[in-house]
Amino acid sequence: MCAAGAVLLAALAAASLFIGKYPLTLSGLLAGEEMQLRVFWTLRASRTAVGAAGGFALGAAGFVYQTVFRNPLASPDVIGVSSGASAGAAAGILFLSGAAAVTAASFAGALAAVGLALALSSLDRAGRHSTIVLAGIAVHSLAQTALMCLKLTADPERELASIEYWIMGSLNGVSGYAIGGNLALCAVCVGALFLLHRQIILLSAEEGEARMLGVAVGRLRVAVLLTATLAVSCVVSLSGLISFVGLLAPHGARLLTRRSGPGTMLLGGLLGGILLTGADILARSVAAAELPVSIFTSLLGAPFLLFLIVKGRREA
Repeated sequence: MCAAGAVLLAALAAASLFIGKYPLTLSGLLAGEEMQLRVFWTLRASRTAVGAAGGFALGAAGFVYQTVFRNPLASPDVIGVSSGASAGAAAGILFLSGAAAVTAASFAGALAAVGLALALSSLDRAGRHSTIVLAGIAVHSLAQTALMCLKLTADPERELASIEYWIMGSLNGVSGYAIGGNLALCAVCVGALFLLHRQIILLSAEEGEARMLGVAVGRLRVAVLLTATLAVSCVVSLSGLISFVGLLAPHGARLLTRRSGPGTMLLGGLLGGILLTGADILARSVAAAELPVSIFTSLLGAPFLLFLIVKGRREA
């Protein structure tokens, strides 16, 4: 299944390089046509890389969240990363200039939200994972309040529209000049998560059992969640908010494999890359104007959530 997923992701990535408003041809690229090469390297290659690698990171991070929280509905949003990134991006649009500054501001907002959630959860000496969830809910509410205040001060015709478009999520603004550092840091974080896969599985056990096995549950949970959230922040700061990928991909991988392990985590990442790359291809090809990616990921996510609810009731 991982091999099939890798082949499908490679095929979608190859198609993504040539689909768009400006036509690219293999013969034109091989002939060295200047405009085609510029569009290919500056826009299409970087956009495809963010779609494939970013979707992989969201899927792998979603697997970590669902495993650590022992909840199939957990996603990277659970401790405030999306709301923090939204507030940071809104501040960047209002008070800074340039796409790179907005990306940096959203990245800082996501990290600040997660840092605050983890700091609040550390006040509980027992280190229960439910405390992190409650802290994430509190931080999410605080960040949403800050976002509403920033929207009230925005220019309705220009800045407010930019904030709303960023929140909807799109790979349209991705270029080769801004993705290098983000993707490199994202790759390091995802690699660290795969190296820690044994410890991540142990965190899914009961806390008493994990401590009997010599696992420092509180510290390990914070380290794993911070690493996963850092990977998600790298993606979200480039693409805006992408709905449901971190939920759909890992849970779909579990449905296919019926197990939890590094292979399932790898498959979840591949499914995330497939979902985000496929959604991006549809976003730029089904209408005259480019649509937000989250429209297509949400169209898949809403019925999937209903499926989870029905499945849970039947098993109960």
